Amino acid sequence: MSGFLDSLAYDLFPLVWSGIVTGCLYALGALGLVMIFKCSRVVNFSHGNVAGFAAFLVYGFSSGALMSLSWGTAVLLAVVCVVAIAFLTYALISPLIAESDLTATIATLGVGLIIQGATLLVFGADIVSLDLPVPRFSTSLLGLRITGYDLTVLSVAVVTIGTLFFVIDHTKLGIAFRAISSNPFAAEVCGLNLRRVHVFAWVVAAGLGVVGALLIVPTTFLSATTVAAFMLQAFAAAVVGGFASLPGSLIGGIMIGILMNLFTFYVSPEYSSTFLLVVILAALNVFPNGILATVSGSRV
Repeated sequence: MSGFLDSLAYDLFPLVWSGIVTGCLYALGALGLVMIFKCSRVVNFSHGNVAGFAAFLVYGFSSGALMSLSWGTAVLLAVVCVVAIAFLTYALISPLIAESDLTATIATLGVGLIIQGATLLVFGADIVSLDLPVPRFSTSLLGLRITGYDLTVLSVAVVTIGTLFFVIDHTKLGIAFRAISSNPFAAEVCGLNLRRVHVFAWVVAAGLGVVGALLIVPTTFLSATTVAAFMLQAFAAAVVGGFASLPGSLIGGIMIGILMNLFTFYVSPEYSSTFLLVVILAALNVFPNGILATVSGSRV
């Protein structure tokens, strides 16, 4: 018995902790996907490519590859660029949304490939390093090793997600977003501007992608496909949480983070992508509308 508890203390609890930290990043990516899907019924497959391009812009603006700006200024400039890309993407996609959600979804694949090609054209195919200016310390608490990076990720995720939920619950634009997400026809009849709310969703999603990309890059290398691959986990989080539920995507992200950590440690990291696809298929069969819809009996 003591051996089992020791194993929990030394392996399981730290794995769950790091899974929660990583899961917050997946949740940020999933929230971006869900924001767009809720109001326009489009699965934005270019989300990861845009976020990855933003990370490269921060690298280019701060490393001297394009400019030699401070890290904060580089992030602000990258956000401005990504917001412009989101606006242009929506301008390109919006006529297709009116015709067919499926056509618009397929078009996002093309947009993603174009942005990935632009990343390769501007920055090349080399792997680069992008540091996150976080406090570099670590401490132990209840057997867990907690680092400055962990606390930074949790703090940024809580503030970002809390701000997003506040805006959606307590502002006119947020209320319009909820109304259009629930019934776009009735919302438009009542005078709400669909295009304005769609742009809001696309821009907010792009911003969430930038935050997620900048936080995930320090744990891995930065290449033209790094962040796009990370978005596969975010997609799984959105499926588990339900593509129509913002709180569900948060829970789904944390669940995927913990499950991926446990599988990688106890089984094999080589089959992690296969495991992720199995989780997606299982979620679609067991709770197709998301885990919160299963618990409450209705879509949240």
